[in-house]
Order: sequence, then structure tokens, then C-alpha cells
Amino acid sequence: MRRLTVISSLLILYSLQSAYGQNAYFKMGQQAFFDGDFKAAVAHLEKSCITDSSNSSALWMLGYSYYHSQNYKKSIVAYNRVISLKPADASAYYYRARAKDYFANEGSLSDAEKEKYLLGAIVDYTKAIDIDPNDNQNNKKCYQNRGIAYREYGEFKLQPGNKFYDKVRGINALKASITDLQKVLADDASRTDILSLIDLAKQKLAEVSGAPARH
Repeated sequence: MRRLTVISSLLILYSLQSAYGQNAYFKMGQQAFFDGDFKAAVAHLEKSCITDSSNSSALWMLGYSYYHSQNYKKSIVAYNRVISLKPADASAYYYRARAKDYFANEGSLSDAEKEKYLLGAIVDYTKAIDIDPNDNQNNKKCYQNRGIAYREYGEFKLQPGNKFYDKVRGINALKASITDLQKVLADDASRTDILSLIDLAKQKLAEVSGAPARH
């Protein structure tokens, strides 16, 4: 989702927010958030969340600001707190999944941690879809990003020498990736980026199975 689209959709959320959350740090953090100054937003919203730990809107913006500051671990923690307060917030699951996916691909993680966060991302995308299966716009981006996460997980499970190597699960993940991405392509056949992602998954699948890739 593009940043401006996210921010525009949040305007409705914030307009419904009750007055209890409007502490000074929240207001400054909110302004920095809408200005796209995520470093300043983090500084203010961290303090806001200490002042009021139950303000789900402040926590949501903090998670998003961490995410755009590339502090994915803290973004995950912030969205954990949002979900504990609002377990039906599909957007919180979506951005926690994005943060988990990026965090999984940081080189400092062990193989066990990488698997944990890749699987966590897939589970969160699935939860975001399940919350509102009729939200086509939300589900398209979930299918796209879950498709990418499935491919990454499949490639991880098929890495030679990986103690978590599992050919069956790797192949199944690649097939799941193709299925998700084809759902996005079915909605918009002009998406050449999706075609490229499907080709990547098919090429890896052909490499493992020994069969030529089919386009």
C-alpha cells in the first residue's frame, strides 16, 4: 500500500478517536506522522505510549513509524500491543507481517529465527485476509505479499546445507506462492511485476523438480 493511501485511510480512524488519547506527545507524534517525519514521530509517540499505554491509535502510528524507520523488531512489538487491544484490526496484522518479513531477511538472524519470522508473516497475512474476506483491496496486497513470503520460505527450506532443509515443504510453499500471486494477476492482468514474481517461483520450482519452467 502506498504511504499516502495509508495515511488517508487513517484520517477516518483518528477522527473517531476519543479525547482520552489526545495527550501532548500524541498530538506532536500525530503531526510528525502525517508530515512523514517518522524519526520525530517515534520520539513523540514512544512518550505518548508511556503516558497512555492503551491508546491503540498511538501504538498503531508508532508501529508504522518504526516500520518506515526500518526498525522492524520494534515495529513488531508495537503491533503486538495494537493487536492485544484490537484483535480484529486487519491493518495491524498486515503491517506486523510486513515487519516480520523484512526482519526475517536481516542477515543477523539464525536459521531458526528466520523460519519463525517468515512463518509468522505468512500467518499474519492469512489472519488479515480472514478478518474481512470481502475487502478486495486489502486482500490483493495481502495475497501479493503472502505470495512473496511463501516464495522466500520455500527458497529457505530448499537451501542446501540448511539444517531446516525440507524439500516437500519447500515445494509446497513455492506452489502456494504461485497460487497467491495468480489471484492478484487474475484481478489485473497488466501487472507485469506479478508475472515476474510468478516466474521466479516457477523457476525455483523447476530447478528443484528437474522439470522445465512453464510460463
